[in-house]
Amino acid sequence: MTINVNKKAIPLLLIVTLPLILGSCKPRGESRFRDVDQLKPVRITQLERIRDRGALRVVTEYNSISYFIYRGQPMGFQYEMLQELANYLDLALEVSVSNDLQRNFIDLQEGNTDMIAMNLTVTSERKSKVSFTAPLLQTRQVLVQRLPIQWEKMNKEQLESSLIRNQLDLAGKVVFVQAGSVYETRLRSLSNEIGGGIEIREVNIESEQLVQRVALGEIDYTVCDENVGLVNTTYFPQLDVSTAISFPQHVAWAVHQSSDSLRMIINQWITAYQKTRHFAILYDKYFQNRHEYRNIHSEDYTLGSGKISRFDEVIKTEAERIGWDWRLMASIIYQESRFNPEAVSWAGAFGLMQLMPGTAKTYGITMESTPEAQIRAGASFIMWLDDRFRDEITDPDERIKFVLASYNIGLGHIQDARRLAVRYKADPNVWHGSVDEWLLRKSDPAYYTDPVVKYGYARGIETCNFVKQIMGRYEHYKNIMNSDVIASWQPIVEIRSASWQ
Repeated sequence: MTINVNKKAIPLLLIVTLPLILGSCKPRGESRFRDVDQLKPVRITQLERIRDRGALRVVTEYNSISYFIYRGQPMGFQYEMLQELANYLDLALEVSVSNDLQRNFIDLQEGNTDMIAMNLTVTSERKSKVSFTAPLLQTRQVLVQRLPIQWEKMNKEQLESSLIRNQLDLAGKVVFVQAGSVYETRLRSLSNEIGGGIEIREVNIESEQLVQRVALGEIDYTVCDENVGLVNTTYFPQLDVSTAISFPQHVAWAVHQSSDSLRMIINQWITAYQKTRHFAILYDKYFQNRHEYRNIHSEDYTLGSGKISRFDEVIKTEAERIGWDWRLMASIIYQESRFNPEAVSWAGAFGLMQLMPGTAKTYGITMESTPEAQIRAGASFIMWLDDRFRDEITDPDERIKFVLASYNIGLGHIQDARRLAVRYKADPNVWHGSVDEWLLRKSDPAYYTDPVVKYGYARGIETCNFVKQIMGRYEHYKNIMNSDVIASWQPIVEIRSASWQ
């Protein structure tokens, strides 16, 4: 029998049968569609991106509750909660400061920050732009006003009659609020409810500073969250914050609307953390035990004084002389002595800069030397160390870490660690992940007896922590002592004024 084959059909036959032939070559039990499945795009979650980066980027506000510097140390309700969260997630915490609410929301939407950690009131309007975490607190908006002159001599009836207690009485009053805040939105609604007449002035000033402006008589009225207002009545007893202008509202953190994975794990942590004794202590520390607060206008508070320490001016002078950032030098001094010029260590190091007796003698100071002389000597020693590395470590930011490490443990031990790095094919000019690891190994006989090591055993863990802590505190000092933050505590600049009729 003869079979006739249409030659034109051969290409079509091959097209149909070839995939079947190739597919039959796969091992049994293995999906012939496996390769197609592998080509499907894998969605990387925001939490995975953050874990890959190794750091949680957060923007917060600068005030006496959320984030501030006290006696050289970063503190604040938001800051301490964020530290606990970062520890839970096993991530570094990168904090930036901005009191510009509108800018913060833009940065979140553009991916420049992972989270806004402020006293953010949860509103429907904001929910359309961001995702909120589980509530941290509950508060309400209150009117901030001054008590009348000689209010202490008034009886309760006289005092109450001199204050705004009925929201209708706000008609015709000028109320200053932070630009972009929920306070302006609430006042606008309230003005409509009472038939108009509240003159609302938005300004680029953080709400707590507006509270202080009321206390000082520069403005008559503002609005803030009740918990913020109550804390400030401790500093300024002439304030009244008893007139509520809203129902209770939730306060939460905000993440990008696409950050479901991040929001879920934060919510799990918040729910668990709020049940702990640690959270209760933290809340009491900042909101309940208000009479234990120190005067924010003392030099201990960077917030009120505009200073890190009482030695700022001489630190600035000496830092400029050696080409360093004065805030970095301030971080060293805090680490060494807590700004105490009479500090003496068990090893004999003394003064603000904790110079050892031999080094101190080289630079001509004694325990009786003035704080100015101590800082000058310490700066000169830093400059000498910096010169030792300048030719080989040309990146100034990287060189700082080597100088700090040498300041703490001695130049010889750091040079030993660099020689070990070279011997074991690591980079001797990079601190993190290279020289710091070889310094840690100098407590191991297998390494401190190596022929390239000239200065023997060293307990490197303390030095690595020293560098990490100083650099971390330096970031906080840069957050607080920068032109934008300082400008936010300058005289009021009005953005716009609106009378809602």
